Amino acid sequence: MTTRNRVLILLTALAVLAAVATASVLHAADQAARKDRPQAGGPAVAAGTVALTPGSGERKLVFRNMAWGPHRDELATVPATTPGGRRTASGVKCLRFSTAGGTGICLQAVRGAVQDTYRAVVLDARLHELRHYALAGIPTRARVSPDGRMVAWTVFVSGDSYAGTNFSTRTSILDTRTWRLQPNLESFRILKQGRTYHASDTNFWGVTFADDTHFYATLATGGSTYLVRGDTATHTVRTLRSNVECPSLSPAGDRLVFKKRVQGRSPDAPWRLYVLDLHTMRETPLAETRSVDDQVVWQPDGRTVVYALPGDYGADLWTVPADGTGTARRLMTAALAPAYVG
Repeated sequence: MTTRNRVLILLTALAVLAAVATASVLHAADQAARKDRPQAGGPAVAAGTVALTPGSGERKLVFRNMAWGPHRDELATVPATTPGGRRTASGVKCLRFSTAGGTGICLQAVRGAVQDTYRAVVLDARLHELRHYALAGIPTRARVSPDGRMVAWTVFVSGDSYAGTNFSTRTSILDTRTWRLQPNLESFRILKQGRTYHASDTNFWGVTFADDTHFYATLATGGSTYLVRGDTATHTVRTLRSNVECPSLSPAGDRLVFKKRVQGRSPDAPWRLYVLDLHTMRETPLAETRSVDDQVVWQPDGRTVVYALPGDYGADLWTVPADGTGTARRLMTAALAPAYVG
């Protein structure tokens, strides 16, 4: 083969590679632009005012809007009685969100030229920023105490799924009255079966508050997960039960809904939802049999729970009775991280 032919072959190969790269970039750009355009059949969304207080005494549902269009990822609201109704979008974008007592915690992505960073933003009832804190990883869980004073968040420091074992989390708790930050629950004293426990592989996630001092969460160590009850005053956590992840305390404070690993399921989808009675410590499996990787939210009546499952827009919200009866039903399409206000 002559030198000229070799050069022609090389130039042709480079041209093909350039064309493939250009097509890939254009395809990615088109996909990104598509998410900024409203899609036929999707939920109706319009800009407006969103507050973390009930309007005219009406209970509201605040959530991350996942519908494609200019308001994707913004906090939005609908009346709790008409979850399929027209959505009011706030302009505030959150990956994860929770609210109670007029305080909101919004875990955000900060888009960068090279890579994204993340931050936790504390919001007042009008969604104005009070303070923000840099996050060490990808946001995954957020909660607020019932009166709005304490907020908690969890991020993945490494890994991006709870399904396996190769991940590390960091969970923080913030007092919004004193602005005292407890940056990592791994600094708390662990009481496992009544004895002080030390290990290098501890991870915490999924805080749910009982009050401004006490909380429940998940502890992972030694290849197992545990339900723990924590105390922010004494900086201690105490194990209560094994195989409990992402607990969520009921409005009455007497039950926890959580996800439990079930033998025989796929390693990528290992969970089933259960409710734990804190008085009797009896577990009840819920009628939702699909694997749910979410920290479930209770509806204010304490009879049903709400959770996210994958959907056409990224995620849909589903609901199921909390007593093990009934069937799961879709509550909303294109929504994530719900919270009830009022």
